[in-house]
Amino acid sequence: MDQVTGMATSGTGHSRLADFREITKVRLALSVVFSAIAGYFLGADSPEIGALALLSVGGFCMVGASNAYNQIIERHLDAKMHRTKNRPIPSGRMSVALALTIAIVMTLVGVFLLFLLNPKTAFFGALSIFLYVCVYTPLKTVTPLSVFVGAFPGAIPFMLGWVAATGEFGIEPGTLFMIQFFWQFPHFWALGWMLHEDYKRGGFKMLPTGKRDTGTAVQIIMYTLWMLVISIIPVFGITGSLVLSVPAAVLIFLMGLVMLWFALRLYERRDRKSARSLMLSSVTYISLIQIIYVLDKFIMQ
Repeated sequence: MDQVTGMATSGTGHSRLADFREITKVRLALSVVFSAIAGYFLGADSPEIGALALLSVGGFCMVGASNAYNQIIERHLDAKMHRTKNRPIPSGRMSVALALTIAIVMTLVGVFLLFLLNPKTAFFGALSIFLYVCVYTPLKTVTPLSVFVGAFPGAIPFMLGWVAATGEFGIEPGTLFMIQFFWQFPHFWALGWMLHEDYKRGGFKMLPTGKRDTGTAVQIIMYTLWMLVISIIPVFGITGSLVLSVPAAVLIFLMGLVMLWFALRLYERRDRKSARSLMLSSVTYISLIQIIYVLDKFIMQ
C-alpha cells in the first residue's frame, strides 16, 4: 500500500477505472441521466443535441459527485456492511483525498455545464447535491425520515430535464417531480426490506417503522397508490402543457396496478423475495412510464 496516496500500488488501469465507476455509481448515475433526458424531451419544442450533451454530462457529474461525497462520509459504516465493505475507500484501494478530489471536480464541472443551459438548471442540480450529501446522508443513521428527505433530491432529475429545456419551473416540472418523489418510497423501502440486516450493521434506519412488519408494508402500499394517481394526473388536462393521452394513461395505470400487486404480495408474505420483486418492478415502472410519456408526446399528440 502506497502511504502517500493510500491506494494499492499493484492496481491496474482497469481496476482504477472500476474504482472510479464504483465511487461514482455509474449505473445509478446513468439511470438518473435517463430521467433527465426524458424530462428534457417533454419540455423541449425542438430538442437540441448540444443541450442534451450539456444536460447528460452535467447531470452525470452531479450524481457522480453526490455518490462520491456519500461514500467519503459513510466510509466507516460501509466497512461494516457486507454489500459495501469492498467499495474503493473502505477496502483501501482509494484514498479519501482522491475521492474528495473526484467529487469536487465533478461538482464544479457539473454546475458549470448545467449553468450553460440556464441558471435554474444549475441551481436545482446544486440543490440536489446539497440535500443528498448534507441532509439525507447524515440523517440515515438518525431517523427513518431520511428516506423522505432523500426523496427530494432523488425526484429532481425528471423535473430537471424540463427546466433545462424551458428555463422555467411551473406545474409541469412540478408534476414530473411529484411522480418520481412518490415512486421512491416503495422503491427504497423494498430495497431497505431486502437489505435490512445489512443496513442494521451499518446503523442505517431505512424502514419507516424500523422493522419488516405490517406497518412498513402498509406504508409501501399507500405510497404506491399515491404514485399511481400522480402518474396519470396529466390525462385530466390540469397540468399545463404537460399532457397525457387516454391510451397512454390507461397503459401507465395498468403498469401501476402491477406494481401495486407486488406491494400487496409483500404485505401478504413479508419476505425478501417479495421485496426484491417489488424493487425490480419499481425500476421497470419508472423507466417505462418516462418512455411512454415521451413517446406519447411525439406520437399521440
